[in-house]
Amino acid sequence: MKIAVLIARILLGLIFVFFGLNAFLHFLPQPPIPGLAGQFLGAIIQSHFYVVLFAFQIIGGLLMLVGRYVSLGLVILAPILVNILNFHITFTGGAGILPGLVCTVLWFIVFAGHRSSFVGILSANG
Repeated sequence: MKIAVLIARILLGLIFVFFGLNAFLHFLPQPPIPGLAGQFLGAIIQSHFYVVLFAFQIIGGLLMLVGRYVSLGLVILAPILVNILNFHITFTGGAGILPGLVCTVLWFIVFAGHRSSFVGILSANG
């Protein structure tokens, strides 16, 4: 289990650092996105809201890669993953959701390895 958690943590970190940096450095071409999804992404880009989103992706990914404060990295990446999945479900009808699902599975693998860090927030206190 430790090896699976390590591999999942490193993969998750690499994915989020790579795609987070892409938002700032533009090394992957981005085709135009039609419809409501394109309008939504256009608003995020024009308002510079993306800077915060992708900065947190990089921070969470780096925490995964460094291996310290992994629990904090999981907390940072969880809402990002929820929004990635929500975007693909609501704006694209599920198209392109596979990478988000893969990252979510990797997140849960890492979470399973570090679940003792979350005992306090996952226990019911009368």
